Amino acid sequence: MTVDQILKVKGGEVFTLQPHVTLAEVVDVLAERRIGAIVLLDDAGHVAGIVSERDVVRVLAKFGAEILTKPIGEAMTVKVKTCTSDTGIDEVLAIMTNGRFRHLPVVEGGRLAGIVSIGDVVKLKIEEAEREAAQMREYIAAG
Repeated sequence: MTVDQILKVKGGEVFTLQPHVTLAEVVDVLAERRIGAIVLLDDAGHVAGIVSERDVVRVLAKFGAEILTKPIGEAMTVKVKTCTSDTGIDEVLAIMTNGRFRHLPVVEGGRLAGIVSIGDVVKLKIEEAEREAAQMREYIAAG
């Protein structure tokens, strides 16, 4: 199983912003779109960073409400881990678990191609387990 299987179901649409927007704008977008992270792109369209709900909480706790008026570039994660569409799901799980984050941008040829969340991965793993269980029941019933 690969990331491509997730993207085929959920699509490659990713809502993005640029690093010059304020943290308040990011918070509004996260809430309005009911998403957990936003990928930030530079002027050339390459991944410049990512901001998650956890990042927002972290910088608010550290700097207070005044950070809301600052550019998000000051709060985003800049060393962004990414994967490709042919990255295996188990590898994605390992990257997320080891990095302790829940969103992983998918990059192809230097360009953002999608994003996968831990929820996407878990859903795919559950579907796989259910398929295997059904096959096993059929095998046992066939005797």
